[in-house]
Parts: sequence; C-alpha cells; structure tokens
Amino acid sequence: MPSPLTALCAAALAVLLAAPPAAAEESTSPGQSTVDVAADPVRVMPLGDSITQGGSIGGYRLDLGAKLRADERSVDFVGSLADGPSSMPDRNHEGHPGWTIAQVDANVVNWLRTYTPRTVLLHIGTNDMYGSDPGGAPRRLSALVDKIIAQAPNAEVFVSTIIPIRFADATVRGYNAAIVPLLRAKAAAGKRVHVVDMYPSVPISDLPDGIHPNAAGYAKMAATWFTALRSVPGSVGDPQQPQPGGSCTATAQVTGTWNGGFQAEVTVANPTATALTGWTVRFTLPGGHTISQLWGGTASGVVNVTNAPYNGALAPGATTTFGFLASGSGAPSVGTATCA
Repeated sequence: MPSPLTALCAAALAVLLAAPPAAAEESTSPGQSTVDVAADPVRVMPLGDSITQGGSIGGYRLDLGAKLRADERSVDFVGSLADGPSSMPDRNHEGHPGWTIAQVDANVVNWLRTYTPRTVLLHIGTNDMYGSDPGGAPRRLSALVDKIIAQAPNAEVFVSTIIPIRFADATVRGYNAAIVPLLRAKAAAGKRVHVVDMYPSVPISDLPDGIHPNAAGYAKMAATWFTALRSVPGSVGDPQQPQPGGSCTATAQVTGTWNGGFQAEVTVANPTATALTGWTVRFTLPGGHTISQLWGGTASGVVNVTNAPYNGALAPGATTTFGFLASGSGAPSVGTATCA
C-alpha cells in the first residue's frame, strides 16, 4: 500500500492545486490542471449556546454541513469559535456554552461586522429558562433579533424555538409560545425573519442530561434546519447546476489507500463524433476529506477540475486521465463525477 509521497511521485498525473478563497479559480503553471472550489460560498453563522457548539461531536453543524454539501450547496460556516471532530470540514460557529440571550446580545454586533453572514441560525434561550427571569426571555429575544436585523438587514435570520429541557418543560413551552408571534410579526413587517419550530424535532429521550442532544438528537435538529433553509431561496445558495454543453463523461475510481488518505484517478472520455477543446469535471469528496495539494484554504465538498493545457483537446472516442491525493478520515470515495 503506497504512502502519499510514493503515490504522488509514481502517478503520471496532473497535480491538482486549489484556488485561494479570494478567487473562484487560480490557473497553475503550464502542464497542470486546476481545482476550483465553488466561488463565493454563502456565509452561514450558527449562533447560540452550547446546543449550537455541540460538544466534541460538532452538534447539529456536523450533519447540517453534510446535508448541504450533498445537496450541492456552497456554504461556509462562520464565527469566532471552531469545535467538533477534526475530520469535520467546517467547524466555525458562534455557539457559546452557558450563554444567555443577553450575553449573545452584548456581542452579536461585533460578530456580524466581522463575519458578515448571509444567513444566521439562532437557537438561544435555554440558559434563560433556569435563570432569574425566564418570563422576560421572549422580550430579550425580540430585542436581540431586532439588533441582528439592524446590523445585517439583508441577512436571512432563522430563529428557532428551543428544544425541550427535561426538568423545565412547562417553562420552555411558555417561552416558545411567546416568541413565535413576536417573530412572525417581524416577518409580516417585511423583515427577513423565519420561524423554525425546533421543539418537536428532538424528543426528551435524545437528551441524555435532559438539556443537550445526543448524536441522534443533533441529526434531527440538522434535518429541521436543512428543511427550513431549503424553503428560503438564496439562504444557502442554489444547487449547482450541470454545466452547459455536457458532451463528455467522467469515471472516477480510488486507486490506492493508506491510513488517513487515498489516491484517485478520473478518466475523461469524449463519446461524441465532435472533437472537444476543453472540459471541466465536477465531483464531491467524502465528508472530512480535502485535496492534499493546495494553498490559501481547503478543498472539500464540491470540487471542479478543469483540464490542463496538454489534455484538454480530445478527439472523438479519445480519453485522458487526471489524478489526485485526498487526506482525511473515513472511507475513501469519490462522488459521482460529471463532465462538461
């Protein structure tokens, strides 16, 4: 089984280089292909307390990110914190364990200025439920949402009811019942506020300590967020559409594996009766994997590969190949490749 260095040296393949995040595509030196990560990903800020932070498993962010990538949405979670498993492709967030609505309110303007999210996912209020003034929490939430709207008027702000608390269920239900009409009134006034009913998504049986979900509970939260995001056009971008003029095919296969990575080869073919002068192949990497050779960022999720100068022209019936190394945990694989 080859090491990454041996595989790289042995493969007579184009080296793939990822673009810096400031550019959609960076041309490499002659004889090399280019890797292009979808330009201008939608900046999404997960905002809240420890339920957003999600402990060592990454909370709902782990499964939500996977769902968005599988749906071919180009998103970037943003925030001053980074938590979750090392294999998680995007670990940034603003989930602060133990924080109340007032604490988030005191810091949110700075975060919004720094990270300029297009979309905000807000789940907050749990710590207020067993604080000194749970009855005032709906008013505090309303003021927080107003502050977010004022600072980021073009952002889509998704505000969820909070999930159950085993020992404070009546208080949680009262809070949720109070915030929904306040939020709907903002939406009716033309604000980009969207109510997400998260409470019924997570049963108490998925709360081992009565407050925080287990992996199954977080997966259910992710599904609810995902459904809400897909219902609002532009909140997580649009699914990437197949490039026009598709007249080639691409077949990917894993050709070597090692602990923490794999090598893959993609065969590009021209099955038509007309010569091609260039091609772009699109595929996905498994969650947690990145293209090894890169600068200025990481290539994960959806990846576009454009031909090198020497292999773009394909006569009818001709084929060419390119290869790459990927590193990360989990089973090695390459998603279905498309060619145009």
